[in-house]
Amino acid sequence: MRGLEAAVRAVLDRRLRRSGPPLAVALSGGGDSLALTLMADAWAHAQGRELVILTVDHGLRPESVTWTERCAGLAARLGRRFEAAVWTGEKPTTGLPAAARSARHRLLAEATRRAGAKVLLMGHTADDVSEAAAMRAAGSTTPSPREWSPSPAWPEGRGIFVLRPLLGVSRADLRSWLEARGETWIEDPANDDPRFARSRARAAGAPWVEPVDEEPPLALAALASEAGGVISLPRSALAAASEPEVTRLVSLATVCAGGGSHLPAASRVARLAAALRDGDPVVATLAGARVEADSAEFRVFREAGEARRGGLADGIRPCVWDGRFELHGDGPVRRLAGAARRLSPTERASLRGLPPAARGALPISMDDGAARLLAAAETPSLVGARLRAAAGLIQREPD
Repeated sequence: MRGLEAAVRAVLDRRLRRSGPPLAVALSGGGDSLALTLMADAWAHAQGRELVILTVDHGLRPESVTWTERCAGLAARLGRRFEAAVWTGEKPTTGLPAAARSARHRLLAEATRRAGAKVLLMGHTADDVSEAAAMRAAGSTTPSPREWSPSPAWPEGRGIFVLRPLLGVSRADLRSWLEARGETWIEDPANDDPRFARSRARAAGAPWVEPVDEEPPLALAALASEAGGVISLPRSALAAASEPEVTRLVSLATVCAGGGSHLPAASRVARLAAALRDGDPVVATLAGARVEADSAEFRVFREAGEARRGGLADGIRPCVWDGRFELHGDGPVRRLAGAARRLSPTERASLRGLPPAARGALPISMDDGAARLLAAAETPSLVGARLRAAAGLIQREPD
């Protein structure tokens, strides 16, 4: 079992800084997350780092309150800070596992941010990789868990990364490790409920699948620049790149610049990527973003004419506006579209560096009929950082 602990420590050493802000770990009380929490606690103690234990109560079973109490008890035993988040509101009658997963990621991301952490540890194992493969073979779109990735919750997960150090470890080995330590864990009856695809895959004994290789960083994205929410790239870089690279860039750039939370349809991305590689002028809209390309430059930015999507327009500051800008100041914010003439001459001149079609989607404030562009300090753009994270250009805990 020492080999198991050494393997997990090696992942933590490779992905995490020796010193830094608090580290968050998601604990459900099940065997996988319990083993991860104990190993993360030992690693954090060795590094002198704070560990915050987070639990989500989905409110789907009467035992959930007791489960949360058990998680709180473990945190107290370890002397670690603890927070429990509750999934409130009506639950869907169909697609419950996907909705619960989405809510869990959102709540964990919010709690991770409150804790001051940038990395959330989650206890997916090699068995989860195999079960996800079996589910896809049966027609599901469930993705395979990856060792390192940005939080899938947007905008709640902005700047937060998820690390899964147990992907090379089997569920059975983790339970043997826990038993050797005299630990007990929660068994969720939902894991045996045949209504759910993952439960069926688990019951059928999903064949072993090697953990998915990490998707290599998208070097093409490293050539991109971003200002005012506009992603730019030399057209020559697209011509020199492979078709899969251009396709991946288009998919990521449009969702990041558009401020949404879902990647566009693969068929539409493929058609647009092919047109961009051909070299002819291109104007298109996709995932709430406008794509423009001439012979010199490829640009992606928010389509000003579409309704706001994918962001939190209101709430306690800082919050996210239109899925693209983080608001720190006070007062209402709106799009520039229709109010450009109310800007001062100096501010109108400052817009000349942006594509004309991109200007209407910029955030402004209004005061006595006069419009004011919000400065970057008040509303920093999230677009460039989001693209770098999604493209895999950040491979370990950021500074």
